[in-house]
Amino acid sequence: MDDSGKKTVFAHQLPTWFDDAKFGIFIHWGLYSVPAFAPVEEDIVAVQKKGLGYYFKYTPYAEWYQNSLRIDGSPVQEYHARTFGTRPYESFADDFNSLLPKWRPGDWADLFQQAGAKYMVLVTKHHDGFVMWPTEHPNPLKPDYHATRDIPGELAREVRARGIRFCTYYSGTLDWSFQPEPIVDFASMVTNGPTSRQYVDYANAHWRELIDKHGPSILWNDIGYPPGTDVNEIFLYYYQKHPDGLVNDRWVQVSSRARKALKTRLVKWLANGIAAAAIRGGKTEPNFGYHHDFTTPEYKTYPVIKKKKWECTRGIGHSFGYNHVEGEHQYLSTEALVHMLIDIVSKNGNLLLNIGPKADGTIQEIQRNRVLAIGKWLATNGEAIYGTRPWTRPSASTSEKIGVRFTRKGDDLFAILLGTPTRPRVEILSLRIPAGSKLQLLGREGDLEWKHDGPNAVLSVPDCPAGAHAHAIKIAGGIAAP
Repeated sequence: MDDSGKKTVFAHQLPTWFDDAKFGIFIHWGLYSVPAFAPVEEDIVAVQKKGLGYYFKYTPYAEWYQNSLRIDGSPVQEYHARTFGTRPYESFADDFNSLLPKWRPGDWADLFQQAGAKYMVLVTKHHDGFVMWPTEHPNPLKPDYHATRDIPGELAREVRARGIRFCTYYSGTLDWSFQPEPIVDFASMVTNGPTSRQYVDYANAHWRELIDKHGPSILWNDIGYPPGTDVNEIFLYYYQKHPDGLVNDRWVQVSSRARKALKTRLVKWLANGIAAAAIRGGKTEPNFGYHHDFTTPEYKTYPVIKKKKWECTRGIGHSFGYNHVEGEHQYLSTEALVHMLIDIVSKNGNLLLNIGPKADGTIQEIQRNRVLAIGKWLATNGEAIYGTRPWTRPSASTSEKIGVRFTRKGDDLFAILLGTPTRPRVEILSLRIPAGSKLQLLGREGDLEWKHDGPNAVLSVPDCPAGAHAHAIKIAGGIAAP
């Protein structure tokens, strides 16, 4: 909690555009893209279950390279010694800036548009503290620690020209350019961030600069925010300028008193134990009552419809930042990604899927192909995704045990098959369709024949295209079904 103890209840309604968008692209690109390395043996969920000490030492997140480098015996430390010797992490700024002339923001924007993304979130400063634009508020400890091109400004122009909303990520609490000690457990995660007046003013100035210069549609803060300031003032300043903007849920402030207590042996031991138990139980999203427009589970989805709008954020593989040792084994298949998007939307969520460009700004083929395949599916079936809302229940199954997810739009219901039926008779279990409803397979002309067989709906779907991963059936007037 902030030292001031202030909490403000905002009368801010969720903007319709965000609820309609459903699919966004996250971009992690920075100094960590130069070494581009993290262990690939396990994903973040598996690593977390082995304990927080193991988690930070063996994290699969390549964007955490600098923290991993500071942990003795970590795979990153061993890799760095073999590859770069004693070269400091900060020296990668020279490599990154020397490659910046090759970056083509229009190519990124074209890809996002072809992928069917309606918004994108750019990392403008990650935990390493490197600022991705020539800021008017340079790092007081490292004045040249920033990009030489205005990456947010150039990218914002390109994506907006293609009808895509531009949003900004900023690492609020963590900044390793101010803090040399590594994060090794939950307690040090909480206490690691700088809290000096110098840093607080620095972070506040950056958020205001981003708001004033680039007008982001989302303020996507990460990990938390330093105490000693009222984040509500940032929110009010932002909403007054951008009433249709949003703020995420990662603005929690931990007071100086709590940080001090976490450095004592007993409190540290208790906090680490509680955090480890919460992670094992799948509870990784504390909510302390701070204002937010939506929640942001990471590498996690839900089994039920959530009343509060949420956004699943994850990489295509195990990492957000580009990891050159990741391959097919670490990346989700196109089918898995399409099914994930459908499942998330059926439960009142959005999917914010990350792309990690290489240091020179190019995007590897495996990532390009995955998001282009999503775009291809959406080009045919987007009516069942964009602008929809959850139905009374998210799912069902067919008699062939093919999963079904439901969305709704106006008076229309969409039943999306998570697979291709092996025969033209498709029986959706426990689904009653109102009399007079017309059914259509999206992407195909003509109405489908249908009837009821007891509590089930039986559809004649003679030409489901093979290899489409999922098939959306529009039930016009079907929203009245129980």
